[in-house]
Order: sequence, then structure tokens, then C-alpha cells
Amino acid sequence: MKDLSNYRKSYEKSELLETNIPEDPINLFHRWFYETEEQSDIEEVNAMTVSTIGLDGFPKARVVLLKKFNEEGFFFYTNYESEKGKAIEANPNICLSFFWHSMERQVIIKGIAERTPAQISDNYFDSRPDGSKLGALVSNQSRVIASRTVLEEKLKILEADFKGKEIPRPTFWGGYLVRPQEVEFWQGRPNRLHDRIRYQLQTDYSWKIERLAP
Repeated sequence: MKDLSNYRKSYEKSELLETNIPEDPINLFHRWFYETEEQSDIEEVNAMTVSTIGLDGFPKARVVLLKKFNEEGFFFYTNYESEKGKAIEANPNICLSFFWHSMERQVIIKGIAERTPAQISDNYFDSRPDGSKLGALVSNQSRVIASRTVLEEKLKILEADFKGKEIPRPTFWGGYLVRPQEVEFWQGRPNRLHDRIRYQLQTDYSWKIERLAP
């Protein structure tokens, strides 16, 4: 057994104070996202953990890439018939989380997921490389398969079928918009007295801002 009790780091890079935050969490997320992109060595700043409640009643988390964010919320794309997609259809209350270790920052977003309009999914799908498009067609995501050979053979067939042709978006693949209901920003601080600021959406669509104990 490996004892991890001595794994310890002091967080001292920054602070998060009520005096320097905006009234809207999207604006703070925007600031943190681009600071991380410009000041850190993180290759995929848009990598986030998407947590859902599965059809079996268990929570499940996996890393997915954020593809857009704006005043409406956060966008990502997936196979609607995957385990993730089925979980979202059954319970659209999901959680997104970002951990930017070199910035000593974390963001946790509780939100409600909804499918994006077909045109938005089409536009994003059209922007993908052909290999990624074919990958979406090849994979019956989350389903049991006999071997990797099954995927490789199917890919060869589709590459031949679509050679020189446009590859259409399959109806089982598309986007989700996650509309945030609560956003928590975590900034590491010395002595484990971390800064935690929570935004909660109110009925009038304003945001209630509170500090949480670390």
C-alpha cells in the first residue's frame, strides 16, 4: 500500500476577493479561462469533467472538451445515444468542473443541459476534420464491441464510401448547452484557507454572491 499522507502543496499564487469580482459568473469564468490560457502550460484549458447521474442511479464523471461559452452557458458535443447522452436525457441536471492546477484554480458549475438546435450542431460538425467526422459515425459510443478491429474495419469502409464527398452529421450526434444555475470559483490559498466564491442564480435572473468556508 502506498501512503499518500505526505503529498502536500502550499497554494500561494493568487487570491479571490469580493472587491475584484464581477456580478456575473460568466464574466469571471471568461477572465480565468483566458488568464489560464495565457499564463499556464496547460495544453487543453477547455478540458472539463462532466458529471451525470446514470440510469443505474450512480454518478459518473468523464473528461469532455468545452467548445464554446457565452452568456447562455457552456457548450459541448457528444453522441446522444452514449451512456452520457442517455443519462442527460433522463436527468438533465449535470455538473461541469475545471481544475487548472498550475493556476491553483477550480471552477464547479451546476447546470441544466439541453440539446442545441440542429443548425448549431451542424455548424460545429462541419468545422471538424474529416477523421473526427468519420469517428463519430464509426463509434456506437459506450456500447460493448468485440475488438478494436471492428472499429478499424468500419472506418475503412466509411473512408471509401465518403471519399471525395461531404460527411453529414449523424442525427445521433450533437451539442448540449448547459445553462448554469450555480457556479463556484475556488482559488488555492496558504494554510488551506482557500477562497471559495459561489454564484447562485435567482428567480429574477440576478446572481447571489456568497463566500464559502474552505
